[in-house]
Amino acid sequence: MEEFDVVVIGSGPGGYVAAIRAAQLGLKTACIEKDEPLGGTCLNVGCIPSKTLLHASEEYWKLKTKGKKLGINCSSLEFEWPAMQQERKSVIKGFNKGIEGLFKKNKITRILGSASLTSPHQIDIQGMKISAKNIILATGSEPIPLPFLPFDEKFVLSSTGALALQKIPSTLLVVGAGVIGVELGSVYARLGSKVQFIEFLDRICPTMDESISRQFEALLRAQGLEFALSTKVTGATLTDKSVQLDVEDQKSQEKKQYAADAVLVCIGRRPYAEGLGLDKAGVLRNVKGQVIVDHSFRTNHSTIYAIGDLIDGPMLAHKASEEGVVVAELIAGHTPKVDYAAIPSVVYTFPEAASVGLTEAEAKNYNLPVRIGVFTFKANSRAKCMGEDEGFVKIIAHAESDRLMGIHILGSHASELIATCALALHKKMTALELANLPFAHPTLSEAIKEAALAVHKRPIHS
Repeated sequence: MEEFDVVVIGSGPGGYVAAIRAAQLGLKTACIEKDEPLGGTCLNVGCIPSKTLLHASEEYWKLKTKGKKLGINCSSLEFEWPAMQQERKSVIKGFNKGIEGLFKKNKITRILGSASLTSPHQIDIQGMKISAKNIILATGSEPIPLPFLPFDEKFVLSSTGALALQKIPSTLLVVGAGVIGVELGSVYARLGSKVQFIEFLDRICPTMDESISRQFEALLRAQGLEFALSTKVTGATLTDKSVQLDVEDQKSQEKKQYAADAVLVCIGRRPYAEGLGLDKAGVLRNVKGQVIVDHSFRTNHSTIYAIGDLIDGPMLAHKASEEGVVVAELIAGHTPKVDYAAIPSVVYTFPEAASVGLTEAEAKNYNLPVRIGVFTFKANSRAKCMGEDEGFVKIIAHAESDRLMGIHILGSHASELIATCALALHKKMTALELANLPFAHPTLSEAIKEAALAVHKRPIHS
């Protein structure tokens, strides 16, 4: 039986990064993946393909809706859905090969098959047995279906099925107006689908700062997306051509029906541990199915670790990657930590929404005194030049120490701007220190400086 210092189960952004870092540190490492392509959900049916389609559809939509204002004649503009899908596949394939190359470069043993724990040190891969001094569980998560509406990926879509539709549906219902829902809904709305959202809560993307969420909804409505908020799906009827949903307004108790060519269900994700043998190995989980770990990502067995979507916390690819690096370094005897306060989250719609740190409501729930600074992109010169001046930057600082507690951005390229904000929180900067940084002109990032100045009621351009 071959023995390894580290065996990683799962090759997503947490697993493959953990394997690479462990190998870099001189540990004999193997990575087990049940699917042929490496990269897990994020690369194959999640982050990467969705952003490829978001980018393509956004470029088309921008030219169609904004081209005339910019002096670009787009009267005969068309899109080719098969070509967009081919580009999606091409991008995925390129990254698959890239990870394969990194595994070879770092001398990581790749094992194809479904892994099952048989003890705290042994793993069975469909009859093949290997031994490990340390095991890292990184199997990720899967979409949650409605209990009365299982996925068939034809009429009832998970995020996986929504990425690979053969044609653009005329009408699309989206159950759940969270990050995945509004991203994929945006893709199809830009390409001609009538998209209607049914959301149980009273606002979209409810983990966002409320002021961002409210304006975000208004901007998406202006693009033609429709939202039924505070609405519960109570039943469904499928035919050979469409889906009908029975819903109930949670405020008025009014019952309605919605019908569409297809329904995309985005009500959340759950840890994926099917066949992993957690119970047999005695690995403890909580009521949500998440693996219970300590501050060092150890389970109740000191040789078994868990990271990413398998454990508590936001289900973000970059969170999993950071945890993968930290676990590999802990096994090697280092003492790293993940700075969770500096982990950003992003919605890749148009405009984008991004945040890091506390929302205003969270800060107040912790009884922290706050000062708020807000600056709109309508007063930002680069945003005006681009014709993309929707949204604003909001900064939350401690009213006494001035330390930054949260930064929230709704606007063009927010996904790139948020990195500066994450660094500021990681370095425990104050709003005044951020305000005193020189920012290039004209840039979208100047809105961050102005919002920081606004915390002290001294913005220059508003």
